[in-house]
Amino acid sequence: MKPGPDRSVWPGQLLLVYPQGGNPFSESHFKTLKYQPEFPKRFGCIQDAKAFCRRFFDWYNQDYNHAGIGLMTPDQVHYGQAETQSTQRVRTRASQPRSMPRVRNSPRSRGARATN
Repeated sequence: MKPGPDRSVWPGQLLLVYPQGGNPFSESHFKTLKYQPEFPKRFGCIQDAKAFCRRFFDWYNQDYNHAGIGLMTPDQVHYGQAETQSTQRVRTRASQPRSMPRVRNSPRSRGARATN
């Protein structure tokens, strides 16, 4: 008999059930939520949990830069501000000096020996 979600694999050992083909978006959301420094070990009541999640999702959608969408916030992408933001970043990079000052013992300078 195969173990199911309501049965134990062996006495005293519970079987962890993972959804097949789980939603990667909700799993990513949960991981980000869980590893927030402000995430409490326990919520006092359901109202505390709801209040925390409201603040979290506002931050997640308005302030958190997502690597999967070009370090933009979901709000920037959703409201059509991504192109403007991207153009602004290109202008900022173009205005920066081309060469970085060499720092002694930096990873860049370790490969090449300095000439005196």
